[in-house]
Amino acid sequence: MIDYFKTIFSATSATCQGLWITLKYMFKPSITVQYPTEKLVPYEKFRGALLFDAETCISCNLCVKACPSVCIALENATVPDPKNPALKKKVAKVDWYSIDFGKCNFCRLCEESCPTKPKSVWHSLDYELVFFNRDEMVRCWKAGFSFIGKYWDRKTKEFKAPAGQISIHEVAPRR
Repeated sequence: MIDYFKTIFSATSATCQGLWITLKYMFKPSITVQYPTEKLVPYEKFRGALLFDAETCISCNLCVKACPSVCIALENATVPDPKNPALKKKVAKVDWYSIDFGKCNFCRLCEESCPTKPKSVWHSLDYELVFFNRDEMVRCWKAGFSFIGKYWDRKTKEFKAPAGQISIHEVAPRR
């Protein structure tokens, strides 16, 4: 008989607890974001789209070596050798840099291995990447390109800016 009343009491107590939580949140204002015109800004450690700054890169290849999915490629810039103009000498600048987002697993090892301050490769807070074909997944950066990068269109044989990508921040924060 005592077990019967214990069961009734615990069930009533659990029901009242659940109703109290519901009642408490019922009178709070709702938090609704009018997506896609408004977007939530993720937390600081969020790993969004990779961005690159060709001006700060010293072409050390540490990000290429640190990448477990082999999705980063770069080529050093060269200048003619003053002693022998037929030869080219590598300089500490990058000629081009590319990331294949189809292979990238957003592990952040490339950002952690970058020795420059501020980082030349970093994860932005953008969580929407738009790709309409396979070519757009491979982003390339050269001097003068924006942080978002451009993709090589094989049909027209030229670099194009990705269409439909909306940044959360105008200037992406670097860590």
